[in-house]
Amino acid sequence: MGETAEAAGERHAVVIGGGLAGMLAVTALLGHVDAVTVVERDRYPTGHAFRKGVPQARHLHVFLSGGLRALEELLPGTGRALTDAGARTLYPPRDLVTRTVLGWQHRFDERRHGCLSVTRPVIDGVVRDCVLRTAAGSATRLEVLEATEAVGLTGDAGRVTGVRVRARKGGGRTGAAPPAERTLHAALVVDASGRTSKAPQWYTELGRPAPRQETVDAGLAYATRMFRPTGPAGAPDMGVNVPGWPGCPRGAVYVPVEDGTWLLTAAGVRGPHPPTDDQGFADFTATIGDPYIHGLLSHVDPVSPVYGFRDTANRRRHFERPGAVLEGFVVLGDANCTFNPVYGQGMSVAALGALALRRTLDSGGGLRPGLAHEAQRAVARASDAAWSTAVGADRPYADGPDARAGLGERLTSWYVQRLVLGAVVDPVLGAAFRDVLCLTAPPSRLMAPRTVLRTLLLPLRPGLRAPPTAVIPLDRAA
Repeated sequence: MGETAEAAGERHAVVIGGGLAGMLAVTALLGHVDAVTVVERDRYPTGHAFRKGVPQARHLHVFLSGGLRALEELLPGTGRALTDAGARTLYPPRDLVTRTVLGWQHRFDERRHGCLSVTRPVIDGVVRDCVLRTAAGSATRLEVLEATEAVGLTGDAGRVTGVRVRARKGGGRTGAAPPAERTLHAALVVDASGRTSKAPQWYTELGRPAPRQETVDAGLAYATRMFRPTGPAGAPDMGVNVPGWPGCPRGAVYVPVEDGTWLLTAAGVRGPHPPTDDQGFADFTATIGDPYIHGLLSHVDPVSPVYGFRDTANRRRHFERPGAVLEGFVVLGDANCTFNPVYGQGMSVAALGALALRRTLDSGGGLRPGLAHEAQRAVARASDAAWSTAVGADRPYADGPDARAGLGERLTSWYVQRLVLGAVVDPVLGAAFRDVLCLTAPPSRLMAPRTVLRTLLLPLRPGLRAPPTAVIPLDRAA
């Protein structure tokens, strides 16, 4: 398709990766190019089923409110389609409460941030269907090459001109076998291939140094199991979150998903990792910072095995830095900036990054010289808040060259930690923190004068001893 499009003088784009980030990248490109080819390593499953190419798919996934807003702007109606498919809407802290070192957070009736909790196959299937329908009504032609992998870029040290691809072994279509390798020529290549992106290697092959990478690895590993409640005690009217803290580096999250099922994810930092056998996983939940979640296990039946995951390092590749941009090449999603998945930010940042690409295309009239630099900077800005949150939480547990925080970051971390503890009983501080955590406001939101004064001057007060059952109206909150 690439050669045909180029020969016809069309503006052709190639998207590497047909997962969530890749599908959203397609949406950003619609109307700005004549044709888009998606290169996807897997074959898509029928219906909402797990696939091998999404190794983190068995675990908890949350679309934060900021990501949902971006998703709606890219694909109007997708949020409703997800809820129709069974996604559960949670409004923290009313519907998702957190256990801190000071005790349980109050359930303020705050409805600023509706976040969706649902399994990854539903998310991927619904978004993919929405993108395909939208593309069908667009002037941009879309082709998806399943069971096909990108093996390199074409071009030189200044510009990317296409992608070299080949069919994966055992993945050829019926009929004549495709060539072992071919080139898809493109005016723009978008890498949305995820954590395993080969972009740094491809830079080297084109004669460019790989972009600088930051890594902050807390050494966290987690395990997840799906359960079906056997009665009301196993299905509370809220999700519960028990994050670890330095004195107790283990935690767990219990949230509802579709079809009346719940996901329980247990996590541990550097050593005390949750086992993946049935009894070991159950025993581990008794060692986290509160007994509540372990007590739930007598009121639920397992409906899946225990699945583990260990690739949780935060990694940021600075494609936006001067000298790191390749004309005709933009990197999105986890290929650009990867977060510890336990914070539930990756999908939302992918949506924000795709929206940044679309806005960059809109603002300058589509494809043009300098687009890659503008778009990559916009994508980086869309990642900033999530990166600050994840790295600020993980840095105290990290080691290696990027583990040591500078004085400014240490002061910021101290301030944010005090703000978070104050938010246990203070709805004003909680609202500010959730605006940033849910990616609807930049980190500067935490430095508003009223927020700073309350953080520094109000004494820290203990939270509740047990998960709260009562919801507190905001007009009666402390």
